[in-house]
Amino acid sequence: KPEFILIGHPNPSTGPIAAFGEASPWADELAIEEINKQGGIFIKEAGKKLPLKLKLVDTSSDPTKAADVASKLILNDKVDIMVALHTPDTVNPVTSMCERYQMPCVALDAPLEPWLEGGPYKWSFHAFWSVKEDIVPTYIGMWDDVPTNKVVGLLMGNDPDGVSWSKVFHEVLPTRGYKVIDMGRFPYGVQDFGTFINAWKKEKVEIILGNLIPPDWANAWRQCHQQGFVPKVVTIGKAILFPSAVEALGGNLPNGLTTEIWWSPSHPFKSSLSGKTAKELCDLWTAKTKKQWTPPLGYKYAAFEIVADVLKRAQTLDKAKIRDAIAATNMKTMVGPIKYNDKNYAKTPLVGGQWVKGKKWPWELEIVENN
Repeated sequence: KPEFILIGHPNPSTGPIAAFGEASPWADELAIEEINKQGGIFIKEAGKKLPLKLKLVDTSSDPTKAADVASKLILNDKVDIMVALHTPDTVNPVTSMCERYQMPCVALDAPLEPWLEGGPYKWSFHAFWSVKEDIVPTYIGMWDDVPTNKVVGLLMGNDPDGVSWSKVFHEVLPTRGYKVIDMGRFPYGVQDFGTFINAWKKEKVEIILGNLIPPDWANAWRQCHQQGFVPKVVTIGKAILFPSAVEALGGNLPNGLTTEIWWSPSHPFKSSLSGKTAKELCDLWTAKTKKQWTPPLGYKYAAFEIVADVLKRAQTLDKAKIRDAIAATNMKTMVGPIKYNDKNYAKTPLVGGQWVKGKKWPWELEIVENN
């Protein structure tokens, strides 16, 4: 008979997207502690409540390793349910392994479009926002507040995010009166962005739109300044979501940069486990770690809220029944309401933010777009 419920969590604890994984294991353990306080979750075949246990494994931010880690969690560790978060580099390979081995999986924190390209899904359920339906209106909402010539320079890497984002923006921006200057996708680790900058100068670009990893953005933005190219608006996905990446730009370079905010202390949601508000969760994190809040914190925590809700309803460790319980989810979490549609995803809300000189921290992210 089982003595506990084992949750697998492949996490980018090191490597280029480690900032996404930073709040684990802290947030995971906080949620699990709150679930286990009541003795865990009742499982019929065990005839009693079983505590939750976490098996967290580092993916080193590498999609191939993420797939490998996920398959080992399923085949060797025999986890009962999988949790997958943090960009298509983690979520896509982990959910594809869960599909292969018929493992129920709760995923969050990767844009819907690149995830849906790997579908259809039977065993994996995902919650986040859409590039087309959420990112585009949020970004354009911020740009429309600034008088520009509407010429946009695209800066996107050759990864699932960059490829699908550029496709969506190419479709939508011209219909909204924006002209797109695109020099193509580029591999991680490009040192010289001169060809981009020269093209943008020539085409009189006044808005930079990017989605790339922090080191590549740091390189590109420093070179823009060195070459005297400073556009009116700069909106960057992924690379400037985190205070650490923003501070690393150095000097005054972060000032005024804009990005999306998936979750913040101001979000009006609370925990289904403890009633903690978003602000209380952020304050607790800061008190324990002496670090600033970051958007993935709420998503980390919400993953375990969903898992708890699913297991409470399933009352079994039968994989197919857990899958059906995930499909029937309809709950409120730290990141908003979660109810999956027939394509196995739920949408979470999105707002726009701008980095400004901070009061408590060197740089703080303020919500500037909330349509």
